[in-house]
Amino acid sequence: MFNSVSVKNFNYLKVIVSLCICLTVFPHIIYGETKPRARDLGIPFEGSPGALNAITDVAGVEVGHTTLIAEKGSSETDRGPVRTGVTVVFPQGRESYNGVAAARFVLNGAGELTGSEFVDEFGVLFGPIAITNTLSVGVVRDAIIEWYRDHAPDPLLLLSRSLPTVGETWDGELNDIYGFHIKKTHVFSALDNAKTGPVAEGNVGGGTGMTAYQFKAGIGTSSRIVSTETGRFTVGVLVQANYGWRHQLIIAGVPVGKEITDLMPSEGAQKKHDGSIIIVIATDAPLLPFQLKRVAKRASMGLARNGSIANDTSGDIFIAFSTANSVSPDFSKPGISSFSFIPHEAIDPVFSATIEATEEAIINALIAAETMTGMNGMTFHAIPHDRLRAVLKK
Repeated sequence: MFNSVSVKNFNYLKVIVSLCICLTVFPHIIYGETKPRARDLGIPFEGSPGALNAITDVAGVEVGHTTLIAEKGSSETDRGPVRTGVTVVFPQGRESYNGVAAARFVLNGAGELTGSEFVDEFGVLFGPIAITNTLSVGVVRDAIIEWYRDHAPDPLLLLSRSLPTVGETWDGELNDIYGFHIKKTHVFSALDNAKTGPVAEGNVGGGTGMTAYQFKAGIGTSSRIVSTETGRFTVGVLVQANYGWRHQLIIAGVPVGKEITDLMPSEGAQKKHDGSIIIVIATDAPLLPFQLKRVAKRASMGLARNGSIANDTSGDIFIAFSTANSVSPDFSKPGISSFSFIPHEAIDPVFSATIEATEEAIINALIAAETMTGMNGMTFHAIPHDRLRAVLKK
């Protein structure tokens, strides 16, 4: 029989265990994120997510958003409506000036990722990855350089930030994209407010005006914990999803797009060209740049699990980086540098984690998104959670 002390301790233990379960399965409850996620609806996914089930489960990664939603721009002469924004991902946080090993892969090239030639040439990424709308790539790129001009402590560090990495997808169905509503101050805000912890999803940041499978979509994220013969590592993925036709949508192997055929956007939106997706993959597994390119390629398979065929006009561009090896921005220093890396025969779990986290991040973007009306009264509906549950049960 328990005495009073042991019962009290047992109750404390139950509370602690309950909190641990909530933190693992529903981290948004602990951290104040109120939007539902795919797992909250009972959607089954393979693999074990990190504590936050987000790209920020990779230690050091910080994410910042600026979200712009208004009926007009900031001045009386501005056009509207405004449904856009910018998202930034710092591989090792704002305070780090070192580079990280990186690689990119292009599945279909109807899109843009600035600075990618540098990544291809040197296998290194310096500074953040930013994602925005197609016509704001230039101002975001310029703003990142200006932000570092005012923050970098010396010219060498500033020089290493002179080729920013900025990706894009088209939000012109909901946003007055030709109004050029994103200004440098909006980019500065995303950079200044980047942080670790839970990552907002859906109609936020660069994903504010984005759509997928003719539902409202946007930003989504997920992560996986993997064990290899050489250690235990984390893989995190963040997507800006803006692609696909309804009939293509598959969730957890179920042809959801063929079951939910209503709630289509207005006629004009149905005739648009297919959009694009930017996928950012982070890991703390020590990988060489060419290994990271192999990892980036696997995002294609996560995309395919949700029904994408990388349509003709879609820009499907992926970038992967590893935080395990830091690179000095001073290439003029003599001497031999070294990277640690896991052997090829131990990399399969990282491949699987990338595929699984990509698949889930995209669905999280759909689940978190909310119905939005924009240009010319055009409306994109959020995927209905109750009907989605019913289809999955069926």
